[in-house]
Amino acid sequence: MSTMDSSSIYGVSHRHFLTLFLLFLLPLHSHSAFSHNSSSSSQINSNSILVALLDSHYTELAELVEKALLLQKLEEAVGNHNITIFAPRNQALERDLDPEFKRFLLEPRNLRSLQTLLMSHILPTRIASHHWPSDDLRHRTLSDHRLHLASKPSGHRTVDSAEILRADDVLRPDGVIHGIERLIVPRSVQEDFNRRRNLAAISAVLPEGAPEVDPRTHRLKKPAPVPAGAPPVLPIYDAMAPGPSLAPAPAPGPGGPKHHFNGERQVKDFIHTLLHYGGYNEMADILVNLTSLATEMGRLVSEGYVLTVLAPNDEAMAKLTTDQLSEPGAPEQIMYYHIIPEYQTEESMYNTVRRFGKVSYDTLRLPHKVLAQESDGSVKFGHGDSSAYLFDPDIYTDGRISVQGIDGVLIPPEEEEERTRRTTPLVKVAAPKPRRGILYYYYYYCFWFSLLASFYLCINYLLCLLLLLVRDRLYLGFR
Repeated sequence: MSTMDSSSIYGVSHRHFLTLFLLFLLPLHSHSAFSHNSSSSSQINSNSILVALLDSHYTELAELVEKALLLQKLEEAVGNHNITIFAPRNQALERDLDPEFKRFLLEPRNLRSLQTLLMSHILPTRIASHHWPSDDLRHRTLSDHRLHLASKPSGHRTVDSAEILRADDVLRPDGVIHGIERLIVPRSVQEDFNRRRNLAAISAVLPEGAPEVDPRTHRLKKPAPVPAGAPPVLPIYDAMAPGPSLAPAPAPGPGGPKHHFNGERQVKDFIHTLLHYGGYNEMADILVNLTSLATEMGRLVSEGYVLTVLAPNDEAMAKLTTDQLSEPGAPEQIMYYHIIPEYQTEESMYNTVRRFGKVSYDTLRLPHKVLAQESDGSVKFGHGDSSAYLFDPDIYTDGRISVQGIDGVLIPPEEEEERTRRTTPLVKVAAPKPRRGILYYYYYYCFWFSLLASFYLCINYLLCLLLLLVRDRLYLGFR
């Protein structure tokens, strides 16, 4: 399945629905959005070039415009002036584009690069084929990138290195669409892509040397030379100061005063990605406002450590009770259990659980581990009622920080049992009556039988005495 054909990762609905939505709502929106220039702008209607683009045969470009959240900017451009759109053919975006570059454009954290790329195909003026400049000129696009429009002696027209295949393909009163053979990539977007690729390449450098660690201070006795980009030689737990926050101790490693990695920038980048992605505002709020985890995670990443964040979505965070968040340090402890000191992606975790069945990952909340296993074709974390599924994979992956969206809040099983024991009411259970065996009844009846027999013998003995006394009396009376 092509990546371009996947559903929108930014929560935008399908192209045809947006076209109908645009037909009914854009006239109302343009009246309020462009009131400052109402004398020169006209309402956007069904005959607009923007509606024509969304409903044209340039389906790949239309889907990219939706995913890049550019509809509002294009509305403003169409409301203010005519535009010229250079639309790459579908094959250029679907099959001719480098797969790595395509994946880079569709990642949520690279939304700005995707917007710059698309806005570089749009001129804020109308240039039809009969108005094509005869001289080589450069025209500024909506992204401030300049396009070189030229005409070859053979009569072919070009835009930078792309040739015009279908001039005046779509004509509307407020704009024109020309079909071009390939995608135009601005230098700034290409530099962003190269920077991301280089960062991923240096993130797997192995450390050198065998440093000796003092067991009392957990510090290096003789710091060994570590190449740039190598992971730190000390465990992440030795770089964390004790307490409810991730205050990194001055642990030596590839960071130190030089900081080969800009951890604060990477953490800020992934938090912005969470906000743009949607549905993880509570998680971002806890990291930035309720705790100091964002700053402290940035310091750890600057020291060379890698992290995987299991981010519960807003629906899962809403299920947390006041008791779970009211205790001192509770938000930090909850987040610690969702941070794995390893770099894992959706693919690596799924392959691991498929191969080994159940896997326990270390967390920043010692000594608790989070259990992962394969379930229903996905990765399931946790135990019992506090389990969660991998819901939004690879929200952010840059080689140092990986963010995986889950649909529940994970709680250590020991803490879950303790909380259940505290909340379960005590029920007084009546002790059952002891069961009496057959020997009991045997001795019971023997006792009463012997008692009755003794009573019977006593009665007989008294009767015998009485008879003897009567006989003696009678005998003496006759004499």
